Amino acid sequence: MRTVHYHLGCPVWSNRDWVGRLFGAGAKPADWLTQYSAVFGAVEGNNTFYGLPRPETVARWMADAAPGFRFCFKFPRRITHEFGLRGAERETREFLGLLAPLATAGRLGPLLLQLPAEFGPEQGGALLDYLDALPAGEYAVEVRHPAFFAKGEAEIGLNRTLRGRGVDRVVLDSRALFSTAPPDAASRIAQGKKPRLPVHPLALGRRPLVRYIGHIVPEVNRRYLEQWADKLAAWLAEGREPYFFIHTPDNLAAPELARGFHALLRARAPDLPPLPEWPAERARTGQLGLF
Repeated sequence: MRTVHYHLGCPVWSNRDWVGRLFGAGAKPADWLTQYSAVFGAVEGNNTFYGLPRPETVARWMADAAPGFRFCFKFPRRITHEFGLRGAERETREFLGLLAPLATAGRLGPLLLQLPAEFGPEQGGALLDYLDALPAGEYAVEVRHPAFFAKGEAEIGLNRTLRGRGVDRVVLDSRALFSTAPPDAASRIAQGKKPRLPVHPLALGRRPLVRYIGHIVPEVNRRYLEQWADKLAAWLAEGREPYFFIHTPDNLAAPELARGFHALLRARAPDLPPLPEWPAERARTGQLGLF
């Protein structure tokens, strides 16, 4: 059996609503990362976008996560949104220095540089300079300006810049979220906040990274996840190591949706092992499944 690698996860590991679903019925917050990482191989790590944790918190994360687990933290919004990548040398050193123990231990996946919608082609020099100043590591860039999705010179130049530096371009897929009128308050809020952009499923490097924003009704996601299962199976066959993160409007059903996606992918890449049993299921028989 050949070895194939991909990393599946959710945008967070700490969700109180997962107690009794993914987590064991008696799980406390201190247990959540250990139990989450026993099932999933990575997490998107949105918390660093809003503020930096203390060094002792990072050390605890490293101790609690399962071997081989990958953290894909976002660069702080102060760097990307407030400074626009200019003059953020001190903040960048602080961010990367804080995560250095995880990097040394091989626990970091690509770090996400999520740029605001107003960051367009005219800021391309800032992106180029910032990437060139970063130390060696794994990085992925998410853009939201419409010019980068028009298949013109701006997008061609962006892709060339990233490919030449071994940096992947994040693929954001919100099609399912916007495929119907919002069926509940959480979906309405999500549709108001999440970008609605074309999906260009590119793999510029060895570790393509997909952020899938799902619909709160599980069955609506089926045709989109089937497409992604086809794409990831092709990437795996090419020797790539993709990351796939699944969101839902309130993230309540994100773990179930992720497990359903893994089943779809295994049907196309049978060398992949099944996901481990969930902590909440160890005391009972049967499996939860969407598909």
